[in-house]
Amino acid sequence: MAYLLPSEFVTKMVDAGESKVHMSTRDTLIRAYMAGAILALAAVFAITIAVKTGVFLIGAILFPVGFCMLYLMGFDLLTGVFVLTPLALLDKRPGVTVKGILRNWGLVFLGNFGGALTVAIMMAFVFTYGFNTDPGAVGAKIASVGEARTLGYAEYGVAGWFTIFIRGMLCNWMVSMGVVGAMISTSVSGKVIAMWMPIMVFFFMGFEHSVVNMFLFPSGIIMGGDFSVMDYFIWNEIPTALGNLVGGLAFTGLTLYTTHIRTGKKRAIA
Repeated sequence: MAYLLPSEFVTKMVDAGESKVHMSTRDTLIRAYMAGAILALAAVFAITIAVKTGVFLIGAILFPVGFCMLYLMGFDLLTGVFVLTPLALLDKRPGVTVKGILRNWGLVFLGNFGGALTVAIMMAFVFTYGFNTDPGAVGAKIASVGEARTLGYAEYGVAGWFTIFIRGMLCNWMVSMGVVGAMISTSVSGKVIAMWMPIMVFFFMGFEHSVVNMFLFPSGIIMGGDFSVMDYFIWNEIPTALGNLVGGLAFTGLTLYTTHIRTGKKRAIA
């Protein structure tokens, strides 16, 4: 695969962040909607494999197919713009402001949620034959995941909330590495390999991804999960999104930018 040097692909990260801040509302929403929908389908795919085979690792190995598809198509996830857009501000790119970044994040959130919710409704209809039967093993698994990752955390109070936050940090550390992976190669195969590895890690480890959860939890509620919309937002989506922001930016965006763009002074050679 054709490999770009870190100084080259980190410059591409900043360029991408600048481009996303200036993108039109229409394009931002369309790209975010499609990203949310494709990632939701990948989540159903992985859970179905895990339930039918009884081996969660196989589902985790195959889940990144959705992530690769959406990034090769140029669609946007909230976890990705959390990392890329602040770098354009740090680099003082023309016209990039805090207001512009927050606008981008809000639009991407809405688009991702709309796409994930659409797939949640469609798959619930499919699993229940138009809401006429029980959802089956896969639907029941999705509902149980929703309960475990809301009420399960709520049992531990503040400690549970911060557990979600940290799992969100760890998630976007890995996912943002996948975003960067799409930029380190000029070949499709190289991009896919670089994206696949960290996404597989995040999914198998059960870290919290705000966009995947936009599918899992509405889907779980529709298919009979015993938790509320408020439970979902307070005990999952909000701490997960905050953790995704902090983890991706701190562990990936800022570290790469600091050492490959704003490099330290070179040591003098005697």
